[in-house]
Amino acid sequence: MSFNREMDACSILNERRNVSSPSEAIDWDSLEQMPLGGKTIPEWLSELDAIAKEVEAELVSRDIGCHLVEVLEAVNLVLFESRGLTRSPVLVDSKHSYLHSVLSSRCGSAILLSIIYIEVCRRLGLTIVGSRVGEDFLIWPQTGYPEELFKVTSGHSLFAIVNGRCVEDPRSMASDLTGTSLLGLEIATNRDIIGIALANLIRLHWKRASRSNHGLMLTSPLRHVNDAGEKPNVMDKSNVPLLRPQDLRLAIMASERLLILQPHNWALRRDHGMMLYYNREYGKAVQELSICMAFAPEEEAEILEPFVEKLHLMRLESTWKSLGHTGRLTVP
Repeated sequence: MSFNREMDACSILNERRNVSSPSEAIDWDSLEQMPLGGKTIPEWLSELDAIAKEVEAELVSRDIGCHLVEVLEAVNLVLFESRGLTRSPVLVDSKHSYLHSVLSSRCGSAILLSIIYIEVCRRLGLTIVGSRVGEDFLIWPQTGYPEELFKVTSGHSLFAIVNGRCVEDPRSMASDLTGTSLLGLEIATNRDIIGIALANLIRLHWKRASRSNHGLMLTSPLRHVNDAGEKPNVMDKSNVPLLRPQDLRLAIMASERLLILQPHNWALRRDHGMMLYYNREYGKAVQELSICMAFAPEEEAEILEPFVEKLHLMRLESTWKSLGHTGRLTVP
């Protein structure tokens, strides 16, 4: 345990080597007052208002009306040319998954760019809806005549104008969509969109946290406990791999928020419990995994049961060893 604490301390120092932190933490009265990248949350949201005003100015300068195609072309011009927003081809940098970072760095994930597009259009009085199709999140203007979205004018359909290259990529499921199949898609609610963004954050931060342990999966310890070929009592604290603590904490925070939206998602709760285990919060891990067993299918609960039992013993052992000892144990 002492070795693990020292390794964690070294990892934290490495994480913060190039980061300046204040000597004293500031206790903010409200979330809106906390600065992010030099601005508060309301100030970052006002950036969306500013973008909408730029679109209105572009429409006025062209001396054109408010035809749907022209409005969307103006939105694209401001977002992707004037503002220079681009889509990150591979999600490896966490700053591409946070709104304030995307607005400042001008590079973001597909879901964040879709959120920005939806919010700018909402400020212009235009309703944009979306749905997940394969690995893509597609958006389009709400209309009673979806076939019009696929009519090609000036080389591109309205659907392609909004969603970009993925619609014209034959490898993408989006390339097979038509007006008829679009009607069969389930429209994502705000709750769904937040869930997609949070799930992306969990995957991203877990991947970053475990990148020094190639091939490590959240459920890897479950296989070892249930493998008949493993030695008995193979699971102990020394076998818990060391992960990057900052990214692990961020993955746990995203998971906590997603559980608020999906409290009965047993797989999500299992993964949350496993992240707590990797973070050596054994008591919380036992609690979350025990709740998971109540929702999980019977065969999954049978896999979890022996792991939870051993985890409970590890928690008791940690509590027992800590009683009456405030410093390092010595042998006389």
